[in-house]
Amino acid sequence: MIAKPHLDKESVLAFLRTAAKPVSLKGIAVAIGMHKKEIRTLKRILKSLINSGDIYRNRIGLYGLAESMSLITGFFEAHRDGYGFVLPDKLGEKDFFIPPRRTAGAMTGDRIIIRVENLVKREGTVLKILERGQKKVVGQFHCERNAFYVKPKNKKIPFDIYISPGDRAGAKNGDTVVAELIFYPTTARAPEGKILKILPQADEPHLEVDLIIEEYSLPHKFSAVVLDEARGLTEKINTHAPIGRDLLRRVDCRRHLTVTIDGETAKDFDDAISIEKTRDGFILWVHISDVSHYVPWECSLDLEARQRGTSVYFPHRVIPMLPKELSNNLCSLIPKSDRLTFTVEMHFNKNGELVKKDFYPGIINSNERMTYTSVRKILIDNDPAERQRYTYLLDSFEVMDELCGLLRQQRIKRGSLDFDLPEPEVLLDIQGRPEAIIKAERSLSHIIIEEFMIAANEAVAGHLEQSGMPSIYRIHEKPDEEKFEGLGKLFNAFQLKTKKSGIKGFHDILKQARGEAAESIVNMLLLRSLKQAKYSTENIGHFGLASKTYTHFTSPIRRYPDLVVHRILKSALGIKKLSDKNHKHLEKLLPEIAANSSRTERKADEAEREVVNAMRVWFMKDKVGNEYEGFVADVTPRGLKIRLKDFFVEGFIPVSYMFDDYYKFDEKRYCLVGRHKKKAFSLGEEVLVRVERVDIEEKEITLSLA
Repeated sequence: MIAKPHLDKESVLAFLRTAAKPVSLKGIAVAIGMHKKEIRTLKRILKSLINSGDIYRNRIGLYGLAESMSLITGFFEAHRDGYGFVLPDKLGEKDFFIPPRRTAGAMTGDRIIIRVENLVKREGTVLKILERGQKKVVGQFHCERNAFYVKPKNKKIPFDIYISPGDRAGAKNGDTVVAELIFYPTTARAPEGKILKILPQADEPHLEVDLIIEEYSLPHKFSAVVLDEARGLTEKINTHAPIGRDLLRRVDCRRHLTVTIDGETAKDFDDAISIEKTRDGFILWVHISDVSHYVPWECSLDLEARQRGTSVYFPHRVIPMLPKELSNNLCSLIPKSDRLTFTVEMHFNKNGELVKKDFYPGIINSNERMTYTSVRKILIDNDPAERQRYTYLLDSFEVMDELCGLLRQQRIKRGSLDFDLPEPEVLLDIQGRPEAIIKAERSLSHIIIEEFMIAANEAVAGHLEQSGMPSIYRIHEKPDEEKFEGLGKLFNAFQLKTKKSGIKGFHDILKQARGEAAESIVNMLLLRSLKQAKYSTENIGHFGLASKTYTHFTSPIRRYPDLVVHRILKSALGIKKLSDKNHKHLEKLLPEIAANSSRTERKADEAEREVVNAMRVWFMKDKVGNEYEGFVADVTPRGLKIRLKDFFVEGFIPVSYMFDDYYKFDEKRYCLVGRHKKKAFSLGEEVLVRVERVDIEEKEITLSLA
């Protein structure tokens, strides 16, 4: 007697994969051999598969695999002009363009399913919104006659939100409000919402940050349940001596000279370093905070961290992934205190090649909390006072410098991209107002930590892949070669040319630009042509690092995927084995965690950029009329983007503010050219500009040629 197949998602999908055409509900039931009593269960499974985007139900009620029906699932990214792009779920799939009339009311962050209309032009139409990414909107409340609506601050939302009179919550014309979406926009209906709260006017920079936190719906408060769980941990454990029975299962690393190296304002120290030079090469110990020892699967702390995905860093302010009881205390590798770690021990030969690796739970006692500035003074500046203060660590720092150079050399040799892009750093005064915006320091001390963390992440990723355990990888897809070749006219503007195509061309251009005045601009243009790195359960390598296998393991206090990888590595090593049931659950859970972690990372990056932009305009608001030296950072038909030399601030010169001539965009030379005087403005060109207008609301700085 043939056993009847178990009715679940996999059995339904398995049948639809073999079906030559879309099938009706009855057809699926007959083919699988379902009893009439099981039809309700089948309907529930089909509905779940439709909601997940795996299958699609067409207009006449037939079911089929989405990919078999030329349908694509992915996340929508809206543009302020009404159109948008879909970032497909499938790895290696290029983005699709969605024209304004085909968005079906999709908003940024929505997971959608589209029909491919033109494969060559990569155009599609939104058929169904599977999951909404936005529940709240921050904007300005407007009253016009008897109509009430909210105009969103986010320019990627190109429509107003209607508010019924009973849902205005006392909001007055011009108030900044948070509105909850009740009805989402469709092709036939405008969105509707209700006012949740009225926000104070952003008349100080710190209030601007509060608005951005609301706008991006960043969870900045922990629930009572999560806080009680965190406090309970700190009360139970003597944080100054976490020894006893647990120490018997740990490697005691307290004999090693160990340091943390972080920024001046950091409080969450999740990595520490020990190093030793041997006759055959080097031994490097990368000690990572053992957060998974305190935060097991599915507890309140874990679920909260999973939802947040990452810590978010603003100038002098952090929205942590874990409560401060853990992030700044129990799990932080603070000096002169015993701390539990998950340690990666790596042996390198004299050429910096990894010859042996080991992983184990450890215990450390960090000797010093070092800063990047202090290590730079020791290694680069040869500062006598700093070297005298840390005499007993000088040999360790010299060995770190030596090994870092070898590792970096090996990485560049294998084809890793060596971008060195300047980043802004906002300096605040006592009142929390920006007093300067400068280029953030990136010295040898930063590079040492980067190289050691990359080495540890690669070592862990390689071990997990060999073990066959399901895991989360940090992947970076290869760029679209057409996109790179489309930058040819920009490179010509800098007299940079390459005969090499595709990936090899990247390295050739970077090599030519190194040390040139336009290096930072060329790096930025190349970086824009790359795809975003993300998390995935499918390992396809990391293009930017030229790494075949890469993961994130070294920051479990501030990144959720790292915490998950810690647990998986413990299971692979037999420290905390998973049951068959939990193993299967993990395989289903990991893709969801990877996707959510990628989304929360993008959201955090956008919010951090938005805060820096806000700080820039607040810093420049009292400088209208001042003149500054700068250089052309970008050229568009609308005008010039200028980066100032004195401050890490960018502004825009519209062509209408270029009074000395009529300027036209020359696409071939990638510059603006005066019609009569033939004066040209190209990328990298130095200019003298005047600050004409600073718009706090729009976060725009308008400049003119001085």
